[in-house]
Amino acid sequence: MRVLVTGGGGFLGGVIAKQLLEAGHAVRVLGRNRYPHMEALGAEGVVCDLSIGDGLAPALEGVDVVFHVAALAGMWGPRARYLAANVTATERLLEAAKAAGVERFVYTSSPSVTFHGTDEKGVSEADCSYPDKHDFFYSETKAIAERLVLAANSATLATTALRPHLIYGPGDPHLIPRLLDRHRAGRLKVLGDGENQVALTYVDNAAVAHLQAAEALAPGSSNAGKAYFITDGDPVSVWGWLNRVFTELGEGKIKGRVPKWLAMPLSGVAEAVWRGFNLDGEPPITRFAVSQISTSHWFDLSAAKQDFGYQPLVTGEEGFQRMVKALKVTQGQLS
Repeated sequence: MRVLVTGGGGFLGGVIAKQLLEAGHAVRVLGRNRYPHMEALGAEGVVCDLSIGDGLAPALEGVDVVFHVAALAGMWGPRARYLAANVTATERLLEAAKAAGVERFVYTSSPSVTFHGTDEKGVSEADCSYPDKHDFFYSETKAIAERLVLAANSATLATTALRPHLIYGPGDPHLIPRLLDRHRAGRLKVLGDGENQVALTYVDNAAVAHLQAAEALAPGSSNAGKAYFITDGDPVSVWGWLNRVFTELGEGKIKGRVPKWLAMPLSGVAEAVWRGFNLDGEPPITRFAVSQISTSHWFDLSAAKQDFGYQPLVTGEEGFQRMVKALKVTQGQLS
């Protein structure tokens, strides 16, 4: 089949594109810039700004499946930027996909779209609802986009959304590198009681879930018009897991703890200062980050397993070892 992967040169999008190429599919990768490393593997590169939409018609010509992975992530920034990148871009891509006769549309969402700021222990999709108000532009705009995608499900365009949780692995440009930098600078503390558990998602597992969902997707299929949580499976102690990463890299364990009751108002003050003085970059801590990293998040994967046969490719332990090895290589600890 012929597929289009938006953000197909990024962390998750790149692995999805590679798995598709390895399976023998014709792959186009779309981004604001070219992805030479993906074109070298055999993908066709398409340059397009989704928030503007120019050039979408030729990009979608002959395409059977769209994997919409591209998004504006991060914890800080103007709401207008998130709306343009995450909502307007999705609207325009959906419209163009319908016009081009695309049959299947798989959207990369996030568990944050249903996050209410409290523990989520073994919850299923049926247990979760969209909050009335989001405190974070990323989760707000991803929730709007997810709803648009699911509402677009029809007899001619089958749609589904996947919510991979905390993606990690070789090539991760955000999660672990940022935490590692904060730890090295002595600015990372345990937030909350340190006992919370989370389920992580190795990048290859997040990618294969997209392929499995697309394979099963069709008008009237079990996964059409639905959203699914995706993880490696069993949760881990987040602070113990991070300390294990840091110890493996020779950085030592996290020192110090800040209780949630103190971290929340401090993060609120930081946000107010950044907004009030229009400071560059992100605040050192945000309320959303405190809520996320001090609570438990793990999910019942029964629906994904039943509706489209989700099976992780890599165990959590193997994913951990691969990630640590890659981090050691990038830091010159291994050749």
